Amino acid sequence: MANTKSAAKRARQTTRRTATNRRALTAVKSRLKGAREALTGTDKAKAKAATVTVVSSLDKAAKAGRIHRNAANRLKSKLNKALAKVA
Repeated sequence: MANTKSAAKRARQTTRRTATNRRALTAVKSRLKGAREALTGTDKAKAKAATVTVVSSLDKAAKAGRIHRNAANRLKSKLNKALAKVA
C-alpha cells in the first residue's frame, strides 16, 4: 500500500500502463502466431497479407517501446525469410 499521494498515483499509473502493454503484446503475439501458421501453408497471398500485418504491429510496438527495436527487426527478418520460401 502506498504511503503518500504521489506513490498512490504512481501505483495507479503503473497498473494502467501494465494493462496497456500487456494488451498490445498479446495482440502482437497473436498476429505472429497467425502469420507463422499462414507461412506454413501454400497460399502465398495469405502469407504475404499476414506478414504485412505483423510487420506493422511490430513496428508500432517498437516505436512505443513495448518491444526492443532490434527484437522487432529480428522477427521481421525471420518472417521475410520464411515468406521468400513459400511457394
